Amino acid sequence: MRFTAFARAHVLAAILTIGTLPAATTALAEPQVLDKSHTTVRFEVSHLGYSTTHGVFREVDAEISFDPEAVEETQVSFTIQTASVDTFWAARDDHLRKADFFNVAEFPTITFTSTAVTPTGSDTATVEGDLTMLGITKPVTFEAKLNKIAPSPFNPNKVVAGFTVTGEIDRTEFGMGYGAPAISAVIPFQVDLEMSPAQGS
Repeated sequence: MRFTAFARAHVLAAILTIGTLPAATTALAEPQVLDKSHTTVRFEVSHLGYSTTHGVFREVDAEISFDPEAVEETQVSFTIQTASVDTFWAARDDHLRKADFFNVAEFPTITFTSTAVTPTGSDTATVEGDLTMLGITKPVTFEAKLNKIAPSPFNPNKVVAGFTVTGEIDRTEFGMGYGAPAISAVIPFQVDLEMSPAQGS
């Protein structure tokens, strides 16, 4: 029911390494700080069936509360700056920022707020929540995988947790219908992130 098979061993190792945490607490039972240097939000779009265009959002922030001993209590809130979209082609990015797509002048952010986190295995969980884009809010479900949780080899007093989150979004449900279906309506995406307890950062 929890990330026990993977997380408990690493959290115990972290506690033994740090040596200063009370026995009744865990290393991650507190708000987290997102490591933006190791966090990426990327997506892909089929272009008329000929090729796949890849893109990222370069400005992302999050508020996360996580306890590996009570994964179902996890709370996540992400904010993406839509103007930071980058598909590695300036003319296309300029178009994406206009009203046909992200309309960044009127809707500068995409937000996600979790409503439920349900463990599905020793290192996996489903994350349900509300996604708001172009002023429209819809319920969505994503899949999360815990990659690793352990003290940093560069700073043993700092516990790092790394996750990969995957899912798909139908952009037309949020009013972004330009070019669909020739330009994919359903957009696969992936979030790779690292985080550490706020108290130890």
